[in-house]
Amino acid sequence: MKFYRGMQVKHLSYFRANSLFEDFMLEDKNPARTELSKLGEFGLIKHIAEHIKLSNPSSVKGIGDDAAVIKYDDGKQTVVTTDMLLEGVHFDLSYCPLKHLGYKAVSVNVSDIYAMNASPKQVLVSIAMSNRFSLEAIEELYAGMLLACERHGVDLVGGDTNSSRSGLIISITAIGQADKNEIVCRSGAKPTNLLCVSGDLGSAYLGLQILEREKKIFMENPQIQPDMEGNDYLLERQLKPEARKDIIAQLGENGVQPTSMIDISDGLASETLHLCTESNVGCRLYENKIPIDEVAMLRAQEFNLNPTMCALSGGEDYELLFTIDIKDHDKIKKCKDVTVIGHITEKAEGANLVLTGTEMLTPLTAQGWDALLKR
Repeated sequence: MKFYRGMQVKHLSYFRANSLFEDFMLEDKNPARTELSKLGEFGLIKHIAEHIKLSNPSSVKGIGDDAAVIKYDDGKQTVVTTDMLLEGVHFDLSYCPLKHLGYKAVSVNVSDIYAMNASPKQVLVSIAMSNRFSLEAIEELYAGMLLACERHGVDLVGGDTNSSRSGLIISITAIGQADKNEIVCRSGAKPTNLLCVSGDLGSAYLGLQILEREKKIFMENPQIQPDMEGNDYLLERQLKPEARKDIIAQLGENGVQPTSMIDISDGLASETLHLCTESNVGCRLYENKIPIDEVAMLRAQEFNLNPTMCALSGGEDYELLFTIDIKDHDKIKKCKDVTVIGHITEKAEGANLVLTGTEMLTPLTAQGWDALLKR
């Protein structure tokens, strides 16, 4: 009988036949160890996806998009996505109210459903917590979740609770639905398509900078109270982001069908590169077209940060980035809070940022959030 990490296995033939499990053998002939931080989050996802094959006819789309797609009848298709938030990695309870956290946890999940051009219908919520949380604290967390559910017309239909020795952990699975012909993936962008984005970018990141600054000051001198005046919008963008239900509605009302779409959780540059990679194309993104809020501009200067870099690499904006056929240019003008920021090119031209005031091209690089980097 051989022992694998965490389990006893009597029959090894299946595991030997599946190379994905070779790394779990204690008697591995190759002692080399690959750190997850070397792969990065998306490298790990790609590595795992290479070993996964879909076998059920109902599994239409698996790993690689904002949500999986499941087909159970000839008309509607189901989209499913899941996301996990960990204390100390994704949120800091010293400045993140539990009600806001609950709202955000649901919002970031339904945002992935909207990014598939689908409507969220249900969520399942699983949480793990330590004994430092009271019933009242958990009620506050769920109050925020239910508020977000109400806003997006979503039912909380189940989940799980457990204990944790490493702080609060929230895992949410969101389920949505769309007509077969309306689902939008990351892989449909084509050369000459226009690149569009909703809202403004970089505000959530700057909201985080303000919170971290005030926390540091308070830790050094608890007598000094946090100064948040004039930063309500930036703080709300960080603590209580809104999934763009309104944008999906406007696209439908104006007859615009995106050719590809993704939500901006890891920064504009990273998400643009995802669209280009999945669609096998390049792009030109114009720096002077990137929408940045005026207050965000001012705060970026105060922190000695480049506002463009905050938009490109900050993350957590949860806006929608999408491409449309150029013939829909006049239609997209009717959609409020949408900006055309570039266009798609042939893959050979690469993914580039066109710098303001010049025709100079600089390659886009993904420098946004990566959950597997050492911190």
